[in-house]
Amino acid sequence: MPLSPTMPENAQATSLRSPMTASWVLMSGVALMMLSNGLQGSLVSLRASMESFATLSIGFVMASFYVGLLIGTWWVPSVVQRVGHVRVFAALASMASTSVLLHLMLVHPLTWSLVRLACGFCIAGLYVVAESWLNDLATNETRGQLMGLYMMVSVGGLGGGQALLTVADPGGYHLFVVASVLVSLALVPIVLSASPGPVIADPQPMSLRAVGIAAPLGLLGAVGAGVTHGAVLGMGTVYAQEVGLSVGQTAGFLAAAIGGGVLLQIPLSRISDTRDRRKVIAAVSLLAAVAAIATAMVAHLPVTLLLSMAVFGGLSWPIYSLCVAHTNDWLSRGQIVGATATLVLATGFGAVAGPLLVAAAMSSFGPPGFFGVLAAAHVVIGLYALHRLTVRPQAPRQGPVPYVAWAARAATVATAINPRTMSRARSAVSRRRDRRWHAHPEPAARARPRRPVAVLHGRRNRSST
Repeated sequence: MPLSPTMPENAQATSLRSPMTASWVLMSGVALMMLSNGLQGSLVSLRASMESFATLSIGFVMASFYVGLLIGTWWVPSVVQRVGHVRVFAALASMASTSVLLHLMLVHPLTWSLVRLACGFCIAGLYVVAESWLNDLATNETRGQLMGLYMMVSVGGLGGGQALLTVADPGGYHLFVVASVLVSLALVPIVLSASPGPVIADPQPMSLRAVGIAAPLGLLGAVGAGVTHGAVLGMGTVYAQEVGLSVGQTAGFLAAAIGGGVLLQIPLSRISDTRDRRKVIAAVSLLAAVAAIATAMVAHLPVTLLLSMAVFGGLSWPIYSLCVAHTNDWLSRGQIVGATATLVLATGFGAVAGPLLVAAAMSSFGPPGFFGVLAAAHVVIGLYALHRLTVRPQAPRQGPVPYVAWAARAATVATAINPRTMSRARSAVSRRRDRRWHAHPEPAARARPRRPVAVLHGRRNRSST
């Protein structure tokens, strides 16, 4: 319901609260999905280590999840358009819940890789449906609030999943059952909601080559962020176990990285809004590399290790958001949504490579190889950012740019919730429509249509209609 100056104040407040109130039902489903996803990732790698899987095999198992995530993000939206969001969500939730339990029945690296691929595919579909529904609930007055709430629930659920590792023995079956139940419960608020089904947007993404030409640092940074995030979330528990951390300390190890990223997202982004973003990316990346090396040196001190990991996560996690903002600085308004979709794809490729690179490094060099890969990835981003400073000047900006914290796993449709991209996309569509109209005006604008001619008693009657 649009707001007007003559509308009573309580009616205006009600119209603003309605989407926010309706979103809580959806947010509860998102929170349950993220709790399950966070628990699954850490539990599977921890259990694989307990089952004496080779480090390289664990890397393949964890990378398979991101392969499924890429396939699901690409394929599920077209299925939702044909079948409907509720049916697809219910089917994928059932498959995801079942696949979690299959880990207990088929304990082998190959079968676990296939199961993790299926889990990634299902989770990607659940994200697409949930985020599309959230976009459908958003209005001009509530988009910013919904985006902030969504990101807070997503990251909070991911961190909360790490804490669930301590509620039962990872060597048993209880935690797998908990993860399965959480996915099943996420289905309840979605299916029982009275809100109409969303319309799945299908933005046409820019190609990787086009984004690379427009903002090569943004593309490289997105891949590097995927490498580091996939490595930490996929192989962090393996590293923690190899350096002798307990299950509780292992959960804290991963939660510290995620929590640090949440704390420093906004401060670093505000700094980047007032300075050349490439300088901020270079400084943050190189500091993250130093933090990674320092963290590797204190692995024998559990408390110091957790604090150092929080610093590393605080520097590493915002890099993806900074790279998205840097890319947008060099694009026209109509390219924002498509380019962000491409950056999500690039991050997915990096997330697939991350666990494999870390597994290979740890197999060759032991636990120090974990932070060796992380440090190397950040050094590459930082040095390339410094190189780009010598190639072209800072991107021109028109006024302050509001920051939106992006998760590296954000689905394409979540981009539309950002009011900045929405307004830019609408403006671009209007300009294209105007250009098309001036180039090819409607027939009615070129010439008045001839009035129909009727024949009465053998004579033409031009007044007849």
